[in-house]
Amino acid sequence: MSGASLKLGCVHVHYCFQKCIFIAVSASGATKDSLPGAYPKTPEERAAAAKKYNLRVEDYEPYPDNGEGFGDYPKLQDRSQHERDPWYKWDHPDLRRNWGEPMHWNFDMYLRTRVDTSPSPVPWSTMWKQLFGFVGFMLFMFYMGEKFPSYQPIAPKQYPYNNLYLEKGGDPAKAPEEVKNYEI
Repeated sequence: MSGASLKLGCVHVHYCFQKCIFIAVSASGATKDSLPGAYPKTPEERAAAAKKYNLRVEDYEPYPDNGEGFGDYPKLQDRSQHERDPWYKWDHPDLRRNWGEPMHWNFDMYLRTRVDTSPSPVPWSTMWKQLFGFVGFMLFMFYMGEKFPSYQPIAPKQYPYNNLYLEKGGDPAKAPEEVKNYEI
């Protein structure tokens, strides 16, 4: 293969790769209807924005217009998916949401594998008391174990062949009498 055709092949592959990436990126964006519009200033704009996001006008509250670019996107409650009914017939059961329902701006933070905002069945004060009580008790027990050590009663280790007298370098002529540790 000549150098010119190899170079041309690389350029063609590079061009196709760029085109495929461009197509993939342009197809993965949000639709024009789902992008936030301008911040609503009049009650009519507010009602139109509430309708756009499938919310009642009473429930619709946009993010404050402080220059962060939220536009007319609704400010939804900071609730994790754990708080949503697991037995309801959701359109997307793994996300516990229905089709067309607006997503929280930080949706990825409130997934079931992340932050859980559901109320705890036990108050925090009780949890702290239990934690510090357990840690304090364990520290006290470790202190007492260091102060008053206890040892398991054990007998000296027994070896066969007269406690390995010859194996430990004993004189065979002066071998002591074999000790019987048991009788059958």
